[in-house]
Amino acid sequence: MGEVHRLTLGDVLGEHRRSRPLGIACVDGDVRLTYPDLDERVNRLANALAADGVGAGDRVLWLGQNSFRVLELLLAAARLGAICCPANWRQSADELAFVLGDLTPRVVVWADSEEVRKAREMTGGDGGAAPDARWVRSGDEYESYVEAAPAGEPAAEVAVDAPVLALYTAAFDGRPNAALLSHAALIAHSMSLLHIRQMENGFTFLNCGPLFHVGTMMFCLATLQLGGTNVFTPAFEAEEVCRLIEAEKCTQAFLFGPMIDGLVQANQSANHDLSSLRFVSHSPEWDAMITVDDSPWCAAKMGGYGQTEVGGMLTFLGLGLGGAGHAGRPSPLTHVRILDADDAEMPAGEVGEICARGQSVFSGYWARPELSAAKSAGGWHHTGDLGRREADGTITFIGPRLRMIKSAAENVYPAEVERALKTHPAIADAAVIGVPDERFGQTVKAIVRLADDADVGADEIVEHVRSQIASYKRPRHVEFAESIPKKGHLPDYDVLDERYGGGAYPGT
Repeated sequence: MGEVHRLTLGDVLGEHRRSRPLGIACVDGDVRLTYPDLDERVNRLANALAADGVGAGDRVLWLGQNSFRVLELLLAAARLGAICCPANWRQSADELAFVLGDLTPRVVVWADSEEVRKAREMTGGDGGAAPDARWVRSGDEYESYVEAAPAGEPAAEVAVDAPVLALYTAAFDGRPNAALLSHAALIAHSMSLLHIRQMENGFTFLNCGPLFHVGTMMFCLATLQLGGTNVFTPAFEAEEVCRLIEAEKCTQAFLFGPMIDGLVQANQSANHDLSSLRFVSHSPEWDAMITVDDSPWCAAKMGGYGQTEVGGMLTFLGLGLGGAGHAGRPSPLTHVRILDADDAEMPAGEVGEICARGQSVFSGYWARPELSAAKSAGGWHHTGDLGRREADGTITFIGPRLRMIKSAAENVYPAEVERALKTHPAIADAAVIGVPDERFGQTVKAIVRLADDADVGADEIVEHVRSQIASYKRPRHVEFAESIPKKGHLPDYDVLDERYGGGAYPGT
């Protein structure tokens, strides 16, 4: 790609310095930075990082709560061709030590905590995983670090497809993986989100959700892309969020049901003016406090399907309101296929893996070449999630693929059967495994936890599933259990296999 087509995150900031010299880029406590202020600080920080050896492809790690410094670090990394990772500060020392050893950052910017100190001790020194990292403490040390560096823009050549942001994803296989998102992918996702959310001049986003989560980060970056204002608060605290919405006239915030209920309760006595917030309808009390927004994003109650590896959202319900699929239609800069285990496209109405390609798709995982290759097999990003394209073209999200059961010649995904099981009013929880079968190779077994005082037999459960999905996917065996063992928020299938006779999965 020629220079005339170049647009990096650093370029976005540089244009705002010129075109929005009076615009407020960041608010964080007493800190208020215009776009020229932010641009100068980012240059100084980039030069300080470069002096510590940070260059193209090197990693910079943030260990702390939300701060305007997260955005500064990301943009400074962008100016150098480096990669910024805001890590989950809520993790244990062992988990943080894993991130340090896995990412091997050149510079770590950290907020003091016992867990971070323990992780540093575990990974530093002789034989440690990150003995050479420069550690800069957030606060006065960080400010001195920035101020001491020159203000000129670094002369580094940065490719638009170079990764710039690393976000660790859920550890479904036992350890997390850092998904790498490029300048081009983040800008493309921001443009799609801008369109669906109908973000306009003056848009102000309150970063009250964690910036290590793509749900907050995607709005932070879309706000940057637009030249709006990002307001930062360390973590969600209901009374402070109400105060900030009123004080900074916030347009949007990272909020979901329980958080909204907390704001309603906190604001009953404080009586802050929240009318600047153009947000999703939730309850009569909430709707009376805010301005209910009619953009496709808010009208669809922020619905759709997404994951870190696609920059946030892959499909938007706002593009499919009234359609059969509750995940809507793909983002304008991506396209989606529903593929079977052999990467053949499934017809409408059939379940397969949601696969995607397009401008917002990630660049692979840090230091995971085999996993990255598997995820991009055949030129499509394999999300690991199941879905179905409906007859009207909209998408329905089913659930994680995790493993597949092969019964005769048919592929059966546990998540689809579990979804059908849980629609029965007597079933509180359920999991599905494959058990060996001489005739079919495997058959489907359902492990079911009934709701309190419920009384239902196995035959009724099987017939209920048959009414929901194809007959060959129904359980041939049902066992009742007092609880379903979990690994995180998902069933622990290894324990279930051992306990209930699972096995003979394809490829094993």
